[in-house]
Amino acid sequence: MSTILITGGTGMVGKALTRYLSLKGHHIIILSRTASQNKINDNVEFAEWNVEQQQIDIAAVQRADHIIHLAGASVFAKRWTTAYKKEIEESRTLSSRLLANTLRDHSNQVKTVVSSSAIGWYGADKIPGHYFIEEEPADSDFLGRTCAVWEQSIEPATQSGVRLVILRTGIVLSNGDGFLAPIQQGLRFGMATITGSGKQVVSWIHIDDLCRMFLYAIDNGLMNGAFNAVATHPVTMKALVLKEAALKKGNFFIPLHVPDFALKMVLGERSIEALKSTTVSNNKIKDRGFTFLHPTIDGALESLNNEK
Repeated sequence: MSTILITGGTGMVGKALTRYLSLKGHHIIILSRTASQNKINDNVEFAEWNVEQQQIDIAAVQRADHIIHLAGASVFAKRWTTAYKKEIEESRTLSSRLLANTLRDHSNQVKTVVSSSAIGWYGADKIPGHYFIEEEPADSDFLGRTCAVWEQSIEPATQSGVRLVILRTGIVLSNGDGFLAPIQQGLRFGMATITGSGKQVVSWIHIDDLCRMFLYAIDNGLMNGAFNAVATHPVTMKALVLKEAALKKGNFFIPLHVPDFALKMVLGERSIEALKSTTVSNNKIKDRGFTFLHPTIDGALESLNNEK
């Protein structure tokens, strides 16, 4: 089994990925600003890094066979002030630079870097019925530009001889945190909250398939470059919310549309992301042999609702 170094391992995806990989028998090293815990169990331990000061536990990197790079400030945690936009970008680019420089300057055995990115690369749908594919250029909006510099910042890792795979992740569906949390919270009061018209297309992925995809990228030596990490069948926001409502409440809920202006008041510029359609293809990764456990929204939400 391999030793896998994970950045951003304490976030929603990082926690799920750590559980998944450790259950598969891999040894996990999580890079953290405060590595107060040296070890969770025999398969999971912490090592320290400080992105702002460009410091990292070099020995931890040297022990790793593969690196999964998830680190980056949450896009939706705060209003998009000028300062927070800078933090969103630099948390990604400076952490990538630290990894790439460490691989360049110190002997190591790292074979693969799998770096997270996002379908924010593509911006909003522009042609009805069109599915974005990996070869298309980054959009000129804030998230498009951020994804572009994010991917560019990890690219120098290849100069150290590692194979680089970038997963442009869609909306991640999981229990507890993330996209579904506010929907599930509203349903506790019998309200199925639908943002805007509900007609906007959501390109999503089940957390289990995303975890499997990261490991698949490590194991499949033929994978290089960018791949869209989205399920086979995008869905409208309204269809997604109503399916979740039916699973949680049966017929005992009230659909409630949150109008555009209200979202803009609450979220500011972030409301653009809640209201836009982004329809993304996953043909490239399927062509590399990856199979989805949850290709449809019905099966994905049913799986999450059946979790203990």
